[in-house]
Amino acid sequence: MSDLFKKAISLGVGLTIVSKEKVEKVVDDLVKRGELAPSESKALVDRLIERGDEERGAFKSVVQEQVQRVLKELKVPVQADIATLESRIAVLESRVAELEGASPRENPAPDTPAE
Repeated sequence: MSDLFKKAISLGVGLTIVSKEKVEKVVDDLVKRGELAPSESKALVDRLIERGDEERGAFKSVVQEQVQRVLKELKVPVQADIATLESRIAVLESRVAELEGASPRENPAPDTPAE
């Protein structure tokens, strides 16, 4: 049984994309061929599904970490950076409006340059 389980686990990332139905079909085939006792089939399916879930979680974490690393290397701003800049812009707009003698909401939107 442990050798069979090792073979199944050796699928590695393959388990991250295999559905429960496919796992059950493979295990049923093993039972039909006599390579697995029927009493062990449910436990094996459960372990394979659990392992697949674990690998999906680990794979997702690795992908997220890599995406974050690449975004950082490319200097793509994160939401906090954008929020900080929006706040600074609001303060500057308010100060400009004060200096011009109007409230920020009274200022019309800038006109587009004429051609």
